[in-house]
Amino acid sequence: MATAIALLALILVSLWLGLYEIVKQQGRILLRLDQLEEAVGAWHSPENLTEQAEPSGLPLESAFPAFRFPDLAGNMVALAELRGRSTLLVHWNFECGFCELIAPELSELDARLQQRNVQMVLLSYGDTESNRAQASKHSLKCPILLMSNEDKVAAFAQLGTPAAYLLDKEGRVAAPLAVGADRVPALVREAAGLETRASSTGNGKPQRKRLSSERTLTESRIERNGLPAGTPAPLFNLPDLHNNLVSLESYRGRPVLLVFSDPHCGPCDELAPELTRQYPQWEKDGLAVVLVGRGRLEENRQKAEQHAFPFPVVLQEKWNLSKEYGIFATPVAFLIDENGVIAKDVAIGKDPIVFLAVSALAQKAGVR
Repeated sequence: MATAIALLALILVSLWLGLYEIVKQQGRILLRLDQLEEAVGAWHSPENLTEQAEPSGLPLESAFPAFRFPDLAGNMVALAELRGRSTLLVHWNFECGFCELIAPELSELDARLQQRNVQMVLLSYGDTESNRAQASKHSLKCPILLMSNEDKVAAFAQLGTPAAYLLDKEGRVAAPLAVGADRVPALVREAAGLETRASSTGNGKPQRKRLSSERTLTESRIERNGLPAGTPAPLFNLPDLHNNLVSLESYRGRPVLLVFSDPHCGPCDELAPELTRQYPQWEKDGLAVVLVGRGRLEENRQKAEQHAFPFPVVLQEKWNLSKEYGIFATPVAFLIDENGVIAKDVAIGKDPIVFLAVSALAQKAGVR
């Protein structure tokens, strides 16, 4: 009898200890979720979401700063030589995902620009061969002048790509500076006579004259804010840092946190230690992590070693996979469920990405 009582007591103690560990673990998850909710809430607060003042650019009718750069044939071309017709100067980089995104539309509109006696000129970075190859790929026949990080057009010195100015026949600024993958094509359409600015409405939105196809290439073909939840995740089969192929299909049956990163991205470096720290527990709870890098193999290998990544790092060519997932920013992440479907809308930034993973595991565990 005493033995039975002792055994029962031992069983009860074991059950109590097991229950205690479960409650404690759930408490840690809840606490972590609360902390992440606060962080994400602060990240989305009005103070942090206040739009940064857009660069004002050069004043209208001011003279555009002189420049002189080589074209793809090695001939030096100066701004003065472009006078006599309106010129659309586009700050460009074929390695920029947003430039690649709008390249087809710019190519399509170039003929209409020529008809209106407007010359489009790309002020680009990189070497001659890569620019020539990319121009051919996108059927861009406009002049391309090559700059360098040390020698660039002063008016674009503090701006990213793409950005554009429309100049009149005298080389003076004829329209406000356009920055980004939305406004640069809008300026090109305006110069091509397909779109006019709505100065009278006060909302700053352009009034568009549609092409016969009704929608521009940029609008109709490419997502830019990330594929939404419920969309089948685009498949991939990409080499990792050791040249072994990693496919998304191989993870079917378990959720995957797919993180897009870049070795030159500061916020990516802030996220990296958190991914390394959290991954052992995430893996134990059934969540896989795959990081998609871009750029050169050696740069990505150095970052992986620096942060001791315990999960696969695969390399996309340029922005090809980012384009399929509909977003070019980094760091961003998609949660892909066991059936290969995107489970949540894209998470952008360190805290939202961690919150995406932790909340998914908490939901899976029945915490919330």
